[in-house]
Amino acid sequence: MAVLAPPAIQRSGPPGRSGSARRRRSWTGWAFVGPFMAVFAFVFLAPIAYAIYLSFFRTKLIGGTSFVGLENFQNVFTDSQFWSSFGRVALFLCVQVPIMLFLSLLVALAIDSGRLYGKSFFRVTIFMPYAVPAVVATLMWGFMYGPQFGLVGNINDAFGWSLPNPLGPDWLLASIGNIVTWEFVGYNMLIFYSALQVIPRTLYEAAELDGAGQLRVIRSIKLPSIRGALLIATIFSIIGTFQLFNEPAILKSLAPNVITTYYTPNMYAYSLSFAGQQFNYSAAVAIVMALLTAIVAYAVQLRGLRKERQS
Repeated sequence: MAVLAPPAIQRSGPPGRSGSARRRRSWTGWAFVGPFMAVFAFVFLAPIAYAIYLSFFRTKLIGGTSFVGLENFQNVFTDSQFWSSFGRVALFLCVQVPIMLFLSLLVALAIDSGRLYGKSFFRVTIFMPYAVPAVVATLMWGFMYGPQFGLVGNINDAFGWSLPNPLGPDWLLASIGNIVTWEFVGYNMLIFYSALQVIPRTLYEAAELDGAGQLRVIRSIKLPSIRGALLIATIFSIIGTFQLFNEPAILKSLAPNVITTYYTPNMYAYSLSFAGQQFNYSAAVAIVMALLTAIVAYAVQLRGLRKERQS
């Protein structure tokens, strides 16, 4: 019995047509991505590369600029002023960030509960401070903090009290924390509220059928469902804390004896660069601070992801 050979496969076009089509699609993709990549490289990658380049040199009055390798980084790790500023923002992180996120979560849960009248008004009102520029917010609070010319001074004069000086060495960090909390409670509230809005309503219906109360719904449904939003807000807050600059820099004129040039790491790098003309050492400080921030943020992210997998 004869075996019939399979029919030959007919090509729909020239042999190189599919390859050229793939190449065209590839170039089309790069045409869309290319502008972004160019801007990203120019705005983000180039400054980082230049800062790393500067950190390997040192400029002296006599001798000019010379290559010193990792010596600037060694000096950063033994710099007491840098570690003093880092310890200050670390304390700020451990105290202010949990308070701010707790208040934001509390407000988001209250607005989402459906039992708050005028929730749209409260949502806009609480978010409004985030729309106020940081410079304006700090100047406003700095005026209220004034023990001689501001609200605190007026209260002391009117009632004969002796309220603690918010711009004094014992209370200044807490005063800055109050400003930052006032500014960013609404921002974090919006993150949490947006996450609460996408929770399936079927979960609430099932909880209602089971007779679960509001606290049980919050503990068993809402908080586990917005764990990702909590993690994102925490990471953003950590990065923002280590970048603290505007508030202490503006309040420096009101408390010059308390806020030093190394009050925060960013202020220290700024003063080194623009007041001390130590651009190379300032670049090393900035790079070390960026690495420490990335390490802390990454550790928090890993811990959050591990808890999410376990739950």
